[in-house]
Amino acid sequence: MITLISWIFAFVVAITIHETAHAFMADKLGDPTARLMGRLSLNPLVHYDRVGTTLLLVLVVARAIGIPVIPFGWAKPVVFDPYNLKNPRRDSALISLAGPVSNILFAFILSIILRLTSSLFPAFLTLSIFIYPAIMLNVVLALFNLVPIHPLDGGKIFIGLLPAREAKDADIFLRRYGFIILLFLIFPTFSGTSPIFFVLSPIIDFFLKILIPGNPIV
Repeated sequence: MITLISWIFAFVVAITIHETAHAFMADKLGDPTARLMGRLSLNPLVHYDRVGTTLLLVLVVARAIGIPVIPFGWAKPVVFDPYNLKNPRRDSALISLAGPVSNILFAFILSIILRLTSSLFPAFLTLSIFIYPAIMLNVVLALFNLVPIHPLDGGKIFIGLLPAREAKDADIFLRRYGFIILLFLIFPTFSGTSPIFFVLSPIIDFFLKILIPGNPIV
């Protein structure tokens, strides 16, 4: 039971940090829309989407108890007005990048806390049951969102890196077909592994080997 609670807690923390980072970056770049909508907050309820977040939570719980499913879902999107941004394409990419970067940074902070508590305060080693899932979910959420396909953050980052003309064509294509491509990449193939996690798994393992001493969940 405590393991299940730790995974739910890790899930809530990961998506809250991710969405708050989007809102924070948008506000810093000149658009107050997310802040005025109450999204610049660490209250997880303001980032909850009745369909997407519930679906993701259910799949994370299923995965935590051993059911071989691919976690998929979404939080309530952070809305921003590109007309308030000095450089809409570049700044949109920075707003999108803020979410995954915040998750990676938080995973590193948790790793430092884990190492310090385990070496200096062995009595607090029980904290690891909450820290391990939090590190893992933050890494997975960050790397998954960096895949350069709409509606993931990586889609906007990819568009922001392209020259203006190519960016427009790519944006039109990804808006039209991105979700279909993403669904194809998420669902398992005949080998039992989804194409997207077949590619991401080695990268995820690389980060977890660095961040988690002993790698008990890798």
